[in-house]
Amino acid sequence: MELRLTAIYVLFLFLLSSSEATVPSRYAKQSVEWFQSEEGRRIADNVLSWQTPHGGWPKGRDTASEPFGGKSEDLHATFDNSATIGELRFLARAFRATNEPRYQQAFLKGLSHILEAQYPNGGWPQFYPLSKGYQRHITFNDNAMVRILELLRDLSESSDYQFLKTDHRTKAEAAVIKGIDCILRTQIKQNGKLTVWCAQHDEKTLEPAWARSYEPPSLSGAESVGVVRFLMSVEEPTPEIIAAVEGSVKWFRSVAINGMRLDKFTDAEGQNDRRVVADPDAGPLWARFYEIGSNRPIFLDRDSVVRYSFSEIGQERRTGYAYYGGWGTRLLTDDYPRWKEKHKFPKE
Repeated sequence: MELRLTAIYVLFLFLLSSSEATVPSRYAKQSVEWFQSEEGRRIADNVLSWQTPHGGWPKGRDTASEPFGGKSEDLHATFDNSATIGELRFLARAFRATNEPRYQQAFLKGLSHILEAQYPNGGWPQFYPLSKGYQRHITFNDNAMVRILELLRDLSESSDYQFLKTDHRTKAEAAVIKGIDCILRTQIKQNGKLTVWCAQHDEKTLEPAWARSYEPPSLSGAESVGVVRFLMSVEEPTPEIIAAVEGSVKWFRSVAINGMRLDKFTDAEGQNDRRVVADPDAGPLWARFYEIGSNRPIFLDRDSVVRYSFSEIGQERRTGYAYYGGWGTRLLTDDYPRWKEKHKFPKE
């Protein structure tokens, strides 16, 4: 029960950090009649008002409930926390339902923004136009790059986007091919063996890179799951994709932490805190960060000092960041076996 509650708590923290940015996505599956209604058109117009001059949308803002009333140049487009991708999926649905030209125009502006933001090596930054900070890096964090690739693949393949010209769909398809190549090139090798990815990679060298002060170059036990799932979703996987998936799965198995659970408790001062405790019945855990080379879980406070024990970092980071999670469980028990069966790969 405690493990389940902890998992719910981690999910709550994630949803809390990204819920506002995903508001348009929650409306995207409404009926045609809803989109044609006064409410549907009002919300779609609200979303339009938040589009930046460059074509994207900001994160952490409710872009559906109220129109933006400030200066457009104060808005900064990002792909973080589902921003931009959620709004584009919503506007595509709105256009299909209403045939309103301004929804299509905004969608095309957003698509141009995405295609322009892609690096020649196939990766995407977290923010575009580019910032001077870590947001310039190729970003797997928060599944940013995976969400972009999923949208572009839908654009090139799904009948939902038949309103696009052939040229748009062709460009989207080409961007996906480049993106997959970038994923394969950034996969980290240890002793000649493929492992997983860092949450962000240098946009020039493709090497693992720092993000925030507590997000070091490392092997990601969280973001890598989304990357592997995307590779598994490729209908006709190449030998390189197959090798990437197999290498990742072996790594996830090798670094799983068994017999431990993440526990939420109240300390002597009445503060909420978290700790890991022995529990032979607990399901596997994975660390958010693994040290490249040793595969040891690592933990950092805002001072950027690497520590090897969760208890050695402060309460503020223990409770304010997901350093442990069951991220690889479904990947290993469900996704990977189904992928093997779908492609008739030999069973282990």
